[in-house]
Amino acid sequence: MAGAYCNLLYHFLFSTKGRRPLITTAMKPRLHDYIGGIVRGEDGDLLEINSVPDHVHLLVRLHPTRAVADVLRLIKANSSRWANEKFPRGATFAWQEGYAAFTVSQSQVPKLLAYIRGQEEHHRKRDFRRELVTLLRRNGISFDERYLL
Repeated sequence: MAGAYCNLLYHFLFSTKGRRPLITTAMKPRLHDYIGGIVRGEDGDLLEINSVPDHVHLLVRLHPTRAVADVLRLIKANSSRWANEKFPRGATFAWQEGYAAFTVSQSQVPKLLAYIRGQEEHHRKRDFRRELVTLLRRNGISFDERYLL
C-alpha cells in the first residue's frame, strides 16, 4: 500500500498554573483560535476546543510524524507567551506542568464533542480535580494523588 492512512485522535486536557482562573471571557475565543493555529502549524486538525477559567480541553487529530509531548509543549509555551503579550495583567498567565492525553476512537468522537462543548455546565457540578481523577481512572492510568494539586 502506498502512503500512510492515519486517524490519530487525542483528547488533551491541561490546566492553568495553580489552577488559577486565568482564562477570561474576553481571552477565551482568541486563545482558542491561537491554539488552533499552533495545531494547524504542526499539520494537525483542531476538531474541538473549550475551556473554563482554569483549564482547557482539546480534541485534535495529529499528523503521524508529530509526537504528543512535542505538540503539547508547543501549544503550552506559545499560547502562554501569546496570552501574556495580548492580555497583560498583574497575574502572569502560565500553564501548569504536565497534561493528560487520551487516545480517542472515531466511534467515540460524537460523545467527546458533546462533553467538551458542555464544559461550563459540567463544571457547575464537578471541579477540575474530580474530573481529572475520573478521566484517569476510566482510562486505566495510574497516578499519585499528591501530584494532582
